[in-house]
Amino acid sequence: MLDLTFDAPKPKVIAGAKHDWELVIGMEVHAQVASKAKLFSGASTQFGAEPNSNVSFVDAAMPGMLPVINEFCVEQAVRTGLGLKAEINLVSAFDRKNYFYPDLPQGYQISQLYHPIVGEGEVIVDMEPGIARRVRIERIHIEQDAGKSIHDMDPAMSFVDLNRTGVALMEIVSRPDIRGPEEAAAYVAKLRQILRYLGTCDGNMQNGNLRADVNVSVCRPGQYEKYQETQDFSHLGTRCEIKNMNSMRFIQMAIDYEARRQIGILEAGGSIDQETRLYDPDKNETRSMRSKEEAHDYRYFPCPDLLPLEIEQAWVDDIAANLPELPDEKKARFVSDFGLSEYDAGVLTAETANAGYFEEVVAGCGDGKLAANWVINELFGRLKKEDHEITESPVSPAQLAGIIALIKKGDISGKIAKDLFEIVYTEGGDPAEIVEARGMKQVTDTGAIEKAVDEIIAANPAQVEKAQQNPKLAGWFVGQVMKATGGKANPAAVNQIVTAKLGL
Repeated sequence: MLDLTFDAPKPKVIAGAKHDWELVIGMEVHAQVASKAKLFSGASTQFGAEPNSNVSFVDAAMPGMLPVINEFCVEQAVRTGLGLKAEINLVSAFDRKNYFYPDLPQGYQISQLYHPIVGEGEVIVDMEPGIARRVRIERIHIEQDAGKSIHDMDPAMSFVDLNRTGVALMEIVSRPDIRGPEEAAAYVAKLRQILRYLGTCDGNMQNGNLRADVNVSVCRPGQYEKYQETQDFSHLGTRCEIKNMNSMRFIQMAIDYEARRQIGILEAGGSIDQETRLYDPDKNETRSMRSKEEAHDYRYFPCPDLLPLEIEQAWVDDIAANLPELPDEKKARFVSDFGLSEYDAGVLTAETANAGYFEEVVAGCGDGKLAANWVINELFGRLKKEDHEITESPVSPAQLAGIIALIKKGDISGKIAKDLFEIVYTEGGDPAEIVEARGMKQVTDTGAIEKAVDEIIAANPAQVEKAQQNPKLAGWFVGQVMKATGGKANPAAVNQIVTAKLGL
């Protein structure tokens, strides 16, 4: 089914003072699992609750409290892995990642370093029609989120909100396959789209439900190809990690700044320190946070409170059998079944709600191309102008299908259809009934059109003479007939009759 072929985009090249440089980017995306309860406790995950109101004894690390795994969170991670065409590990295990921070009351985070639940997969990142990047997924592991430190409520004190502590995260780790800032943003957008289709993460970046750590390095042209041949990272430059990015625009700006910073250091004869950095959007710069930790810095060890997680293949197969149709498959089907361009299919499949709406319209009118044209140009255009989502559309799929059906039947012209759309959008109602009640039906009676043409020809002999010398001027007569019939005459019929009467 999925037969859309593509070529890889060219890597972004940045001209330094001395040399050209290429970008190499890998990403770790933290996606909050769409679950009502936390990973190891029954506390709520509701966003925006009063500080420290969604905290159980387990989350607060009270003595003697033991974690109990939330099966639904595990299922969501498996669904995500299957959606990314990744291998599912039937045995995985949890580790303790030890570090001190005020918003981490346990003094460690329960994560999966050595035995993640999901292995290697891939994401196809569309850049433009026919151009896409295949980004390999290295692993997905489940872990707890930390709480939140608040520093702007008091000049002398910081506050801690533990509502987020223990919320389930999926950390989706890519290989360093991304080669430019635009690709990085497109990768996050595509990942977000897939997660939303699967229903495993709502992708809300404003709330921090989806955020990315971006690993950036630069290398000379030709070095990346050597890395691909050997998988030896020594061919690539030293990477720096930019933490907690939750905006597509800022991801691009941060990568661009960081790449130029590294190039400046290398061309001055310096070397890059592997470290974690923060991006400041106000100053458009990255700042050093800390040197990059290795696993031993965190003193990882198997979590003694949790047994290895064992799942059955039959359970995984059952989840796989109930996966929804994913964006790439849906897009390919829209292209092959409805004859849409890849671009239009991409617009219609961007969100599940968009695709669902479009398919209902097609089911009602039986014309994919016409439906796509009306959904994208008229409906989406109008909704965007008024800052509405498709779920808030005043025009239902059945109503839009009704308008398109009237065009196909020849009852209304494209121009009348736009007027009808406006009425349905603002007032509602059944399109066919509105056309009938308001006398909007197209005049297809050739006798009536002929009469109107004869009258206009008789009244304008000078114009007739000009048109016979220059056939392009026949359009004037068509316009006059349309005017005389209140725009209701069938334009094709008018054209035909005018041409015949003028002997052109």
